[in-house]
Amino acid sequence: MAAYGVMMYVSMIFSATFIGYSIGAAPVIAYHDGARNHDELKGLLKKSLRLLGVSGIVMVTAAQLLAVPLAQIFVGYDKELMDLTVSGFRIFAIAFPFMGFAIFGSGFFTALNDGLTSALISFLRTLVFQVSAVLLLPIIWEIDGIWISIVVAEVMAVVFTAVFLIVKRKKYHY
Repeated sequence: MAAYGVMMYVSMIFSATFIGYSIGAAPVIAYHDGARNHDELKGLLKKSLRLLGVSGIVMVTAAQLLAVPLAQIFVGYDKELMDLTVSGFRIFAIAFPFMGFAIFGSGFFTALNDGLTSALISFLRTLVFQVSAVLLLPIIWEIDGIWISIVVAEVMAVVFTAVFLIVKRKKYHY
């Protein structure tokens, strides 16, 4: 489906920001973990979560405002397809704040040398939750279920990321 393809292309631009931040923060996280600077690690985690929250809200706002121009670039040749893309993108964009937390959570555990937790977050986020949601939610909400499925998958990934952060807090002293 062309509308879904457009959303995937555009979402890669938005998610690249979160991926870049996670990759950039990883050496700092690893350093403070290795040096046992637990207060610095805790502060970095809190600041990162705040920054990701604000960035996610900015991205949702930008996506809502830019939905029409972005859709026009890709599918401006077909009014019906453009309307579907704009409508879907506005729903899909709600996933951006959650996406940032899940991506960072996976990167955070990678930096702590906990590859299993990192891989589990990524696997659940991209395969289990997205595939399950894409298969189930269109049954309930038809075409909107496809767009909502990404939001639901990202929310579920954040829930699991939060659980891992809470459960592993004592082990890593953050």
